[in-house]
Amino acid sequence: MRDIVFTRMSGWIPNVIREDGELQLMLGAGADANHEPRTFTFSISEAHLAVIREDLARHLLLWSAVLPLCDAAGTRGRLDENAATALLDTILLGEPADVDALFRRIRWDRSRLIAHGADIGLLERGQVCAAMRTATETSNGKRAQEYHADRRRAERGAVLGPLDAAILRFTGRYLHGATVPRRIPDAVDPALLPEVMRVIATAEQACAGMRIGRDPRRGSRATDRRDWHRMEAAVEAAVRRAHPELVDDAVRTVSFLRCSEAAARSRNTPMEDDEDAVGLSVDVGGSARKTVLSFTDDKGVEKKWLRDSPRSAAAEFWEFVADRSAADNEVFTIEDEEMGEGIQLHLYADSIARITTLRKGDGRSDPQYRVEYRLVDGIGGYRNLVSAFVRGGYAALEQHGPWMSDVAEFERARRRRNAQ
Repeated sequence: MRDIVFTRMSGWIPNVIREDGELQLMLGAGADANHEPRTFTFSISEAHLAVIREDLARHLLLWSAVLPLCDAAGTRGRLDENAATALLDTILLGEPADVDALFRRIRWDRSRLIAHGADIGLLERGQVCAAMRTATETSNGKRAQEYHADRRRAERGAVLGPLDAAILRFTGRYLHGATVPRRIPDAVDPALLPEVMRVIATAEQACAGMRIGRDPRRGSRATDRRDWHRMEAAVEAAVRRAHPELVDDAVRTVSFLRCSEAAARSRNTPMEDDEDAVGLSVDVGGSARKTVLSFTDDKGVEKKWLRDSPRSAAAEFWEFVADRSAADNEVFTIEDEEMGEGIQLHLYADSIARITTLRKGDGRSDPQYRVEYRLVDGIGGYRNLVSAFVRGGYAALEQHGPWMSDVAEFERARRRRNAQ
């Protein structure tokens, strides 16, 4: 028969129960092999119960000291009841100096005490009893999280000033550096918010007119890493120049904010608008705009584009690439069968080939082709070449050289580039 003798408002603070006539402290900690919470108990006396009832600070200190023993029990082991019982007299009945001395010798859970309002400065100086004068029965888990985040920063030499901390709170990255930043003005002290907004304004001015385009080679929602790095560098340089007092954590979170916002806009932009935003100005060289095009990938899948399609050829092609691109599918072709010309993108090698038919096969002889190669500078280079071809064909690519017909020469050029 188990009866609850004493419990506090927070269900996590250990309860006192009576089981088969014996007083026991009961607490939940850790989890078993099935990820279900584990419950531990060990015996206490009436004198211990009296202190637990009246002294919240001592109750919390006992909890903090017992939790590491529960952790040591793991998913299946038993609590070391002798070790737990040995803590009782000193923590609950001992003099403050004796309690402080004990906590210098044992493992204890600092975060629990901080979450319940302990004075952090006194805790770090080893004055645990004095630190618990500010203890509260309610828990503030965020306070403990912020403490550990500050500890991690301090370990790598980063100490935040008030404005640094406000910027991290504004972007939601104070606790976790891996969090995608967003704008949370309500998280900032109103007195510091104008300063935070001045820093954000500096970043916005630095990347005005810049964009982060999509990279269909890596999927329908992937964005261009080069664009990201360019914007990141521009923002960080401007913010460091205008606000030299900021630590790296604050500067980087501002640049991450601006880059992630630009990337999100790009992902949510229709492919046609995305093409327009690149700002391509292609001289089609007097050739007629294409009327029928065939898109194929390295797996033999084909898609047709017709001139009366509601979407542009470039938009249709890049959507085809985004849907089909994979580690084993990195060669894509656009062909104008009527004109006998096309281009082939080698995404694995950052290169492209333009192909034109010199003579069609007639059953007695094979067709003859002219094939020329060119290195490509990232997704931006591919976009320029694809747009030029779908607007003006083979001839429109002439200005986008140099083109190499000698395969050995092209391979040497590719090796030289890769060695840089």
